[in-house]
Amino acid sequence: MKLEIKTEAGFTCPIPIGQYPNILLAHGGGGRLSHQLIEKMFLPAFGNPALEARHDGAVFPVPQKPLAFTTDSYVVQPLFFPGGDIGSLAVNGTVNDLAMCGARPLCLTAGFILEEGLPMETLWRIVRSMRSAARESGVEIVAGDTKVVERGKGDGIFINTAGVGAVVSERPVSPARVRPGDVILLSGDIGRHGIAVMAAREGFEFETALESDCAPLSGMVLDLLSYGIDIHCMRDLTRGGLASALVEIAEAARLHIEIEEAAVPVLENVRGACEILGFDPVYLANEGRFIAFVPDPQAKRALERMRAHALGEGACAIGKVAAQDAGLVTQRSLIGTTRIIDMISGEQLPRIC
Repeated sequence: MKLEIKTEAGFTCPIPIGQYPNILLAHGGGGRLSHQLIEKMFLPAFGNPALEARHDGAVFPVPQKPLAFTTDSYVVQPLFFPGGDIGSLAVNGTVNDLAMCGARPLCLTAGFILEEGLPMETLWRIVRSMRSAARESGVEIVAGDTKVVERGKGDGIFINTAGVGAVVSERPVSPARVRPGDVILLSGDIGRHGIAVMAAREGFEFETALESDCAPLSGMVLDLLSYGIDIHCMRDLTRGGLASALVEIAEAARLHIEIEEAAVPVLENVRGACEILGFDPVYLANEGRFIAFVPDPQAKRALERMRAHALGEGACAIGKVAAQDAGLVTQRSLIGTTRIIDMISGEQLPRIC
């Protein structure tokens, strides 16, 4: 008997479900299973010349530009959540890290740690999601690896990715270029990913649908750069959220960052969940939001460009950079008081990326 799962485009991946209904232990047929996964799942899903060479590594042309390189690991629970899953998260997260370097993403690698007993249907669903996310981002998955661990030691599936991109920004994009007077732009509302994952994990329901913001940011970033915006620094707001990103940049640049609470957009259902559960939205993880530090004269043009993208419709200016009180991040509250924003001790929500 064979399991045949078809995508919207009619693509079929045949897997011998009678023999491999679930992922087996490596010492219980792992060699043959690995071969089946490569030949019947990964190659058809991610097919490209680099993968089809069936070599120990990928060989690809390098553009005559500086390269950006990044790596990350994904261990989210649950594996599937409103607005995304561990597969799309792995691709988008790596693509976004490259974009924050001012780079055009080129190719990714993917390493899969599979737990004994993981249903083959679950793996195929994740692979299809990764394929869709890669196509949307314009990258290819050119190399990978699979390992199987004993039941109870892998939480279903862990994914490690690495990515290479070609730097297209004419000037460095880093905290070292942040200057007093820079305007801080935020691409949209914050906190949705953290709350969506928590709700899926705990079975919470909201009056209105709440989905993760998981999405690739490279298109918007590349558009800003092609438009001539001199982006001094960027950071995507993943683990630790907006607060951690701002503190990291303030400390690295040795400057003072001032933001306005009223200017930071938070959806009402996210804000309500935070009030009930005792969370602070500025510390919640996001997977489709970033901040950009740009010169004041260019801020208006940059915002217009960001808002022209579907992912940037809610883009806004949330604060400025000052010289005094180096390394400090402060937030002016709705009632006019000022508080210091610091990195949170521990995590409000574990396993969100």
